[in-house]
Amino acid sequence: MLSNKSFLCLDLGAGSVKVAEFEATEAALVLRQYGIKSLGIEGSQESKREAALLKAIQELLSTRGFKGKQINICAPGFHVFSKFVKLPPVDTSKVTQIIQYEAQQNVPFPLEEVVWDYQIMGSTSSGELEVLLVAIKSDVVESLFRTADAAGLRVQLVDASPAALCNSFRFNYGDLEGCAMLLDIGAKTSNILFFEKGKVYARSINIGANAITQDFVAEAKMAWAKAEELKINEGFVSLGGAYEEPENPHQAAISKIARQVLTRLHIQVNQTIQYFKQQGGSVPQRVFLAGGGSVMAYTQQFFQEKLNVEVEYFNPFRNVQLDPSIDIEELAKVAHGFGEVVGLGLRNMAQCPVELNLVPKSIRQKQAFDQKKPYFIAAIASLILVVFAYGWFYGKVIAVKQASLASLSEKLQPLQQKAEQLDAQQGKINQTQAEVDQLAQYLNDRFFWAEALAEMRKLLVNVENKATGPGREVGVWVETFGTVAQDDIPTEEEQVSSGPTFSAQALMYMLQNPELAKRYGLIPGGSSGGTTGESAAAPVKPKGPANTNLVTINMKLRAVNLNKGGDSSANGNLAFLVQEEFKESTLFDSDGTKLSGDLEQVDSSAETFTFGMTLKLKSPMKL
Repeated sequence: MLSNKSFLCLDLGAGSVKVAEFEATEAALVLRQYGIKSLGIEGSQESKREAALLKAIQELLSTRGFKGKQINICAPGFHVFSKFVKLPPVDTSKVTQIIQYEAQQNVPFPLEEVVWDYQIMGSTSSGELEVLLVAIKSDVVESLFRTADAAGLRVQLVDASPAALCNSFRFNYGDLEGCAMLLDIGAKTSNILFFEKGKVYARSINIGANAITQDFVAEAKMAWAKAEELKINEGFVSLGGAYEEPENPHQAAISKIARQVLTRLHIQVNQTIQYFKQQGGSVPQRVFLAGGGSVMAYTQQFFQEKLNVEVEYFNPFRNVQLDPSIDIEELAKVAHGFGEVVGLGLRNMAQCPVELNLVPKSIRQKQAFDQKKPYFIAAIASLILVVFAYGWFYGKVIAVKQASLASLSEKLQPLQQKAEQLDAQQGKINQTQAEVDQLAQYLNDRFFWAEALAEMRKLLVNVENKATGPGREVGVWVETFGTVAQDDIPTEEEQVSSGPTFSAQALMYMLQNPELAKRYGLIPGGSSGGTTGESAAAPVKPKGPANTNLVTINMKLRAVNLNKGGDSSANGNLAFLVQEEFKESTLFDSDGTKLSGDLEQVDSSAETFTFGMTLKLKSPMKL
């Protein structure tokens, strides 16, 4: 399928989104521009992955200015099931039936819940067929289509990582002799592919670079984003044996963890090599590293030492033409991670060794209908012309119908008046129902502050339990609560524009006295009338603007000083832990809930320290 129009190829991995814009000609595949965007930990969390993908794709499209709208997608390895199976020699007419039976036996999900495809890779000397079987859950593919539609893109095909890598390697290194192995290390999974004498074997392993970050987070007790940043900027693979550890404790920890994770991966690689040999393959004479997880320093030396073969980085752009505007030095830094992207681009250029398409049947039918839609429109237009051509013949018939319609309209008019009366009554019913719903909302809001305080207490207890360790007791409590610092319950004469601030004791007291709570906007229904002894001409108004939405809460928290133990970052870590705990609450919005102001700097002699926090409510409360 050749086209001079540009198109996009997206590799939607667990750790990042990689996109490239290509043009396919009869002579070559041309790279016009490319981009990569990290997904962070959200990329591997099912509940947040779709939103993270859409945000990353939209940022890449807006900042890079990609022109193509048709896209090829590579599904992430951790979502795709792939397996090589062997079929006995059978008639060609029965191959599909036998493969479907094999899919039922091997795919770990009911076939009606997945999209699956296969490719016959060749045959053995005994006549057995070697088949690559891949499957992905239908809801995962539908999520990819939703994301593409939201970004204004049209999906042409959905490929799998092993197939895309195979096509990319064959295109760029098809001239190699002997056995070669491609090790693609991703965020959550790694792919191993063997190429020998026109044959291919592939296996996916559930070990990736995220395992390094996870172990480092557990050991260093820090946030994922910070640990990932340190891994990328300072991490390297320990050389093993007797060597002097780096003075930086983070580097020392990451290097050891990286070697442990890669050692586990190497064990799986060795097992795969042994299995490949049992199936008639050879020991790899050279190894190519690919994927974002292979970029850590000394990864190449690690596998070269372990496998005792030549190891180099895979270059998927070896036979791809590059646009003159592309900075080759910058591309070289990330090229080894674009193997799947180039494999996707080749699908628009020519026939590929492996051609899979994991688009659901329902979506394929819709795509086919969209392609035929212009023909349907043309047929309808032709029909309309025929109708107009014969329209004069039916003029008298139309006149008779118009007369009948006028007669029916006279009968219909009284019924329409009754219908309007019914609509008016229905409108009154709807208005009354809306008022009832509003009153019900007010009743629910009466319990908001009690629920909010109970939730805050629970979250602070969680923080204390998590932060308390051997020889260290942790205490955190709310000191003030609101938007303006104030120690006591405010008087009726005090007026503030942004709302009052209360101490925790004052807030609890007012919640136990409904009239005070109404007056200061803590529950709905505050009176705007005067108090006893006041004239009706000068009523006392409740503090704060009427009928406003309570969106944010400002707090001042006080905690036991943890710097006494000599750890100067302990107080900051505790404040950060409080922030993360509140972000996970069902009452507060994670984006708007954060630390505010400066952390109070105290020395080891201070008993406590303070810090501020802004809480943004997920559901604004009407005051």
